[in-house]
Amino acid sequence: MKIMQINAVYPTGSTGKIVKDIHTDLVNNGFESIVCYGRGEAVEENNIFKIAPEPIIKIQSLRSKLTGYAYSGCLYSTYNLIKIIKKEKPDIVHLHCINSYMVNIYKLIQFLKRNKIRTVITLHAEFMYTAGCAHALNCDKWKTGCGNCPQRPLGRPSSKIFDRSAEEWSMMNDAFKGFDNVVITSVSNWLHDRAKQSPFFLQKKMEVVFNGIDTKVFQPTDSIQLKKKYNIREEKIVLHVTPNFSSPIKGGKYVLQLAKLMKNENIRFFIVGFNGDKSNLPPNVTALERTKNQQELAMFYSMADITLLTSVKETFSMVCAESLACGTPVVGFKAGGPESISLIEYSEFVENGDINSLEKAVTKWINVKSSLISKDLSKKANQVYSSKTMSEEYIKIYKHLHTTKELNCAF
Repeated sequence: MKIMQINAVYPTGSTGKIVKDIHTDLVNNGFESIVCYGRGEAVEENNIFKIAPEPIIKIQSLRSKLTGYAYSGCLYSTYNLIKIIKKEKPDIVHLHCINSYMVNIYKLIQFLKRNKIRTVITLHAEFMYTAGCAHALNCDKWKTGCGNCPQRPLGRPSSKIFDRSAEEWSMMNDAFKGFDNVVITSVSNWLHDRAKQSPFFLQKKMEVVFNGIDTKVFQPTDSIQLKKKYNIREEKIVLHVTPNFSSPIKGGKYVLQLAKLMKNENIRFFIVGFNGDKSNLPPNVTALERTKNQQELAMFYSMADITLLTSVKETFSMVCAESLACGTPVVGFKAGGPESISLIEYSEFVENGDINSLEKAVTKWINVKSSLISKDLSKKANQVYSSKTMSEEYIKIYKHLHTTKELNCAF
């Protein structure tokens, strides 16, 4: 069986690493595996295809921003991708995050539908059923048809002039209509429950597959060197890890508010992924830039007494999974995905924006971690979040889809 995965990035970023893990496990299990991706540097590996050079992607991005059509256009990369699919003739095509102006989503789905190509679509964000918004927040227009989008221009990729939300919703609806040989997977139960309400996915087979992490990296790790480096002695450590601290959706402001509230406690806050102004931070905050060193990140998780999540919305939360796998409990706001994928006996989530309840939760959990708890927690997390478990679940889906009634492919 030949599997082709398609994603915006490879092998970087959260989804790029997920695709890489699945690809590696497929090859190790004797499957033919191909990856097509759109953004980032060209990767010199067998069966890995970048579908367009970066200047073309940037032109596609500019065109989309000018016209307001976020998921159409992309003529060059879409033509190139379809040409690769026709040449490779995969048994299964697995779509991940195909945003970032890498492909014409409507044309790709129509092509897969028309040629009866068995397809798995993994929802890492909400845009495939909102037809635009990565996080719909409190808007329910995606359930019936969009228009006059309240998310513009921040929550929805669009121009500042045109509101294409109604047209894009209609185009996405048409693309999915009659697409029967497809399985929709969601990375959390929360996202699955949301996706089930979409008119696009009526009578579609839907499953939940948690994202996987490298549990050989994310495990309890010796952090003595980090403690020496940052002169940590008796302080308790609250860790906040984020890809973009300044993004409103990540709720970084609450971390600073909490640090100010707890300034008289023997607690030190570490922010990994800080990209704001360091000149006016509370004295109990150590702000560090984002790290690409996964071993170092595991050290930070292991050093912490708790990991703090403050996002407004998350469809999963790799931070939650990584922290638990390193044996560190998680405290944060209810944001959809995190509380639905977390090990509840080792985490607590309070109402979003309730800083006083968050402070109480941090105070409750800050002294809980011990070597025994850390070991037990890590063992349970490994069973739930390992990339091996994720790959096994997808392979089951591939096999089941592949053995369904034979379809006539028209490559």
